[in-house]
Amino acid sequence: MKVIITGSASGIGEACAQHFLAAGHEVWGVDVADASIAHPHYTHVLHDIRSDEALPQLPEPQILINSAGTLEEADAIEVNLTRTIAFTQRFTEYATLRSVLFIASASARNGAEFPMYVASKAGIVGYMKNLALALAPRGVTVNAISPGGVITPANQHILESDELYRQVLAETLLGKWAEADEVAELAYFLTVTNRSITGEDILMDNGEMLKSNFIW
Repeated sequence: MKVIITGSASGIGEACAQHFLAAGHEVWGVDVADASIAHPHYTHVLHDIRSDEALPQLPEPQILINSAGTLEEADAIEVNLTRTIAFTQRFTEYATLRSVLFIASASARNGAEFPMYVASKAGIVGYMKNLALALAPRGVTVNAISPGGVITPANQHILESDELYRQVLAETLLGKWAEADEVAELAYFLTVTNRSITGEDILMDNGEMLKSNFIW
């Protein structure tokens, strides 16, 4: 299948691209950074989803995965929400489309990050549900994954600090963060294997949201 993945140069987006390539699919990666993948079935497109310039030539995909995002408060609403919506809308009319996936965040549920980032991710979960309703008559599935902590370059400052890393792991039930490959595996299931889950935001946080101390 033909797969378009934004944010494919690093982190979860790169892991998703590698996973789909290993499974034999053709992948077009869209990112502001240079390619980090060299593969005969991978095409890298240098493009900022915030740009009003014409999007370089892309195929009519079966699968669209929106992984591009930022933690920067000043850019969060534009990158994570409004421009992600605009980018997605470019592909929704294609008859080839069978699945759309958004990488959201556990913060969309508990509000436990910076305000604009939280709002952007909560907004994209709402848009995901709206798109699921719109595309359901065509049999297109639309879902989101909301990771908690993930071992990616974006979290390097925590990973390099023994004290910070100890603190964040203590907030989870399983005492760990997810690997980007784990998110990619779930992304593959939701977009390729799955035909009956749609309009859902799948939490992947190692039990952080559930953790509590029962006092009696």
